[in-house]
Amino acid sequence: MARVMAKSSPPPESFLDALPKELSQALFAEALTIALSAGQALFSAGAKGDGCYRVEKGLLKASVAEPGGGERILAVLGPGSVVGELSMIDDAPRSASIVALRETKLSFISSAAFKTFGEKRPELYRYLTTLLAQRLRYTNDIVAASFLSLKGRVARALLNLADQFGRDVGQGRIVLQHKISQSEIAAMAGVARENVSRVLHDWEERSLVTRLAGYYCLEDKEILKREAEDYVPARQRSAPRTQ
Repeated sequence: MARVMAKSSPPPESFLDALPKELSQALFAEALTIALSAGQALFSAGAKGDGCYRVEKGLLKASVAEPGGGERILAVLGPGSVVGELSMIDDAPRSASIVALRETKLSFISSAAFKTFGEKRPELYRYLTTLLAQRLRYTNDIVAASFLSLKGRVARALLNLADQFGRDVGQGRIVLQHKISQSEIAAMAGVARENVSRVLHDWEERSLVTRLAGYYCLEDKEILKREAEDYVPARQRSAPRTQ
């Protein structure tokens, strides 16, 4: 079963995401436009990195193959996200596979164009330190999330989606602006779909979560935040699986 590493915050930004607007616009000024249909792969883990992509519209997933088979989803990426930039810096193969979850449009710049731009605008590389710090925090979040209870994992998955794709409609209510299935929530939480169904049913009865036409609404984000801090007691924890 595919699953996403639960975390307490959205996936760490690319350092390109944090660039000043003028620098970002200049970098992508000559970008090519690429379109993907739902289910189409952008690139696979292990492939040579030939450039980076900025999501203009749509939704992508980043994943790696698990040693025992199956897929581990690392992140869900929406508009504004940039993928593939690290391969342009260290010339290493792609570390994850990227597949479109929806129809997606991207802007692409080649490695050569990136390096030429960096020679002209060396301040581009200063933002790399920001990325490295965010990735370190992200790793710490992953370790902490492995000790969450079932409800904690599901709550954290929903809160991550709210941070990335939510719209505040007032009075603490957040509507997720993408249709998300229970299977997708289970994939993000790293638990079975049946368990997600039971948790969501409980929260619906408590009016913490509602769903209309396929769109989830977090009715009380603050209570879900408290649920997301529900850790399994130490005596009940099993040894973490080797990755």
